[in-house]
Amino acid sequence: MAEIISLNDKLKLSKDKKDAIARKQKIQAVQKVFQCTQCAFKCERCGQQIRPDPSKDRKCEHQFVKVPYHFCESCEEEYLDYINRLKGKGDKNYYWHNEEWLKIWKDWIEYQSSIDRYLKSKEFKELLQELRQTGPVLPDS
Repeated sequence: MAEIISLNDKLKLSKDKKDAIARKQKIQAVQKVFQCTQCAFKCERCGQQIRPDPSKDRKCEHQFVKVPYHFCESCEEEYLDYINRLKGKGDKNYYWHNEEWLKIWKDWIEYQSSIDRYLKSKEFKELLQELRQTGPVLPDS
């Protein structure tokens, strides 16, 4: 019993550890959202890496349909066929683009909308603001 442990110091240390863990969890939540949804070098749908091709002007290629997502060529082609099928058109040679395929695209687009609403939510904006105010955290060694 040579040393007396201060209860206040012990409580402060415990609180600091809990705060650090909570902050780390908040940072990981933000990182996960941005790493999974905002990468400009991968297709938003399939995750395939995309290399910009300056020789190909995608805007001219599909001038009547605005593609609001960052797709690889294959997923962009499917998306455009999805849009055309919703309009009663579409390539009939793609017989596998059936009702279930349409539902997959519909569900994926709804999922993207959900992510977008989450990123615009008051709580997520508050989390970003809180992390901006408290500054960076160094990762554990």
